[in-house]
Amino acid sequence: MSAAGSVYISRSIFSAKVEQIFFALFLIPIAGFYLAFTAYFRDQDAWQLEATAVAVFAVFGLVGVRVPFAVIIGYLLHIPWDAVHEFNAHAGGSLLVPRQITSVPLGYGFFCATYDFLMATYFYTRRNHWRAAWRASLRDGTTM
Repeated sequence: MSAAGSVYISRSIFSAKVEQIFFALFLIPIAGFYLAFTAYFRDQDAWQLEATAVAVFAVFGLVGVRVPFAVIIGYLLHIPWDAVHEFNAHAGGSLLVPRQITSVPLGYGFFCATYDFLMATYFYTRRNHWRAAWRASLRDGTTM
C-alpha cells in the first residue's frame, strides 16, 4: 500500500522530471532512518557503519537526480541492507559483527525491503519517461 500510495501521489503532483528528482533525494532520508534507530536504541558502536551507509546511499540519491539507473540501483542495494538489519535484530543472526549495526523495530526491515523493491520496479518502468523529460528540458531550455 505504501508503494502504491507513493506512486499515485507522485504521479498526481509531479512532472516526470520532478518525480525522478524527488525519489532520488528521498533515498537519503530512507537510509537516514537507520541513524534515527541508532540514536533511539542507543547503539553507540553502530554509528560509524550506519553513517557510512547513509553516505553511500546519499551518493546514489544525488547521482540519481540526473541518472535514472542510479535511483534504481540505490533502492535495490537498500534491500539487502534492510535484510541484514532484520536478520540481525530479530532472527538471531549475525551477518555482520553484532552491535556494529543498529537494532530496528520488528518488521521494519521487511516493510522497507518490500517498499524498496516495488519502487525500484516502478522506477524501471518510468526510466524512459524520465530520460525523455530531461531531454525535452535541455532542448527547450527549461529547468523544471
